[in-house]
Amino acid sequence: MDMLPLSFERARDVMVDGQLRPNKVTDERLLDAARRLRREDFLPPERQPFAYIDEDVSLAPLAPGRVLMEPVVLARLIQALAPEREEKVLVIGAGTGYGAALIAMACGARVTALEENEALAAFARSALARHAPTVRLVTGPLARGLAAEAPWGAILIEGAVAAIPEEITAQLQPESGRLATVLNEGLPMGRAVLGERTPYGLALRPLFDCATPHLPAFAPRPAFVFP
Repeated sequence: MDMLPLSFERARDVMVDGQLRPNKVTDERLLDAARRLRREDFLPPERQPFAYIDEDVSLAPLAPGRVLMEPVVLARLIQALAPEREEKVLVIGAGTGYGAALIAMACGARVTALEENEALAAFARSALARHAPTVRLVTGPLARGLAAEAPWGAILIEGAVAAIPEEITAQLQPESGRLATVLNEGLPMGRAVLGERTPYGLALRPLFDCATPHLPAFAPRPAFVFP
């Protein structure tokens, strides 16, 4: 889809009114933030013309194998997570920072963005400084979360996972902590889920199907093949 003849401002309106609203994104705070936040500034220059397509956008050459999540999928995950004002929120696999910025702008939450890829983290620092200066960026292994600053009221894993590590579940606020991500054990299609921490573990609720790529840190392990 060629976005060049369309201004980025107009493209944002089209994304909100043509993608988000018709696909069950109803939170007006989130819609308003998506309309204002310059998604193109969270992409490498060569990828900016594709900022508002209704697909995942590759972050190559900055980080081959990583993507900026499809607008509808990201918005619906954030809407289901329902971050509250001043709540502590952790975004795991924050990439270039767009999802973290969207949460901060829409909900006024205290957002920490966790990223392990140095090139993405450097890009995110610049983009967040311009558009969401309240977001704090931390570098470290994604699969371990950020236990030193737990508990978290809400956690977004911004990409698909083969399984949700118990180490991350344990970092949620007891009784009220929520986690949103895409769960995919290696099939062509995954399922967005919302998890709520209970005394008995993480209770998962399916949300919708989607084909979000795995975050490398959470990809399925290769199956053993007999020689």
